[in-house]
Amino acid sequence: MISDESAYRRYLDGEQKAADLLVEKYGDALTLYINGYLKDIHEAEDLMIEAFSLIFAKERPITGAGAFKAYLYKTARNLALRHRKKHRPGFLCFDELNFEPRSDMLADTELYRSERNRQLYDALEKLKAEYREALYLVYFEDMSYRNAARIMKKSEGQITKLVYRGKQRLKAILEKEGFTYADE
Repeated sequence: MISDESAYRRYLDGEQKAADLLVEKYGDALTLYINGYLKDIHEAEDLMIEAFSLIFAKERPITGAGAFKAYLYKTARNLALRHRKKHRPGFLCFDELNFEPRSDMLADTELYRSERNRQLYDALEKLKAEYREALYLVYFEDMSYRNAARIMKKSEGQITKLVYRGKQRLKAILEKEGFTYADE
């Protein structure tokens, strides 16, 4: 498996399949991320395509592990903010995330897990937007604090505080609503 940065470099060297690999790898997740801002999946798909187009249109200085993903999400975020400013407000909508049960799981186990996920996403919607975005980038998109900071235009220290405070606030919301933890 080649790194994202290597795939990007290969695309710039003329290998179209490398671009296809990157779009396939990040297209759906990026669309959901953008949809969190817009709450319009069709507009989000258009902006996802535009984000890739901007990066692929001319060579960008993208180096270092995770840099391509961070640059892609930062580009998408800027497009979404610009679009939202022109249209209507909104932020991360977790309703679009689907959790398909695996065929080998018991139905009641999946139902329990689905209910826990619903509680989690309901609680996430109650967080301040910047807490929610920091948690989403770090935990759902598996980004480093440094890359999340680039995307949100904040320092790593600020992201550390946002994630910490977001987790504390999320825990308080969940406990208030009677959420029980798996290890209890």
